[in-house]
Amino acid sequence: MNPSSTIIVNGEIYPVLGDPLTPLVRFLRESVHLTGTKYACGEGFCGSCTVLIDGSAAASCLTPVSAVSNRSIRTIESIEPSDSVLAALQAAFVDDDVVQCGMCFPGMVMALAGLLSTNPRPSREEVEAGLSGNLCRCTGYSRLLDTVTATLKRLGDIEELHS
Repeated sequence: MNPSSTIIVNGEIYPVLGDPLTPLVRFLRESVHLTGTKYACGEGFCGSCTVLIDGSAAASCLTPVSAVSNRSIRTIESIEPSDSVLAALQAAFVDDDVVQCGMCFPGMVMALAGLLSTNPRPSREEVEAGLSGNLCRCTGYSRLLDTVTATLKRLGDIEELHS
């Protein structure tokens, strides 16, 4: 990759220097210093490194920086309180004690961000499918799915009341 290549991370433009095959997760953590994206399996199996690339969830451990030149990357650090649904889901994960070690949490939030960008009112089955590439070794998925679907339903009810 030539020195003029850039990646747009959370709205900021970053130059990419070095090996074009460097995994995106490594670039994010070491060059951009955004450590919310976790490196775990390195094989695209666990979902801990999930980011959004042009709005779609992707495993950043399998994505070379050369594949995302001039593309928009969104990481967990981009989630703001103004992202009301995602911020509410993060709070619900904590309130319902769904998160334990935190390794899978950022990837799950980003997978949900990708799902919700195309399907703002997913069913429980659609949430389960949207999170299918994310592994959690600490908790059961039933509580996680209960929390996500209850939070989305509550937020949907609130939106309907205010419409």
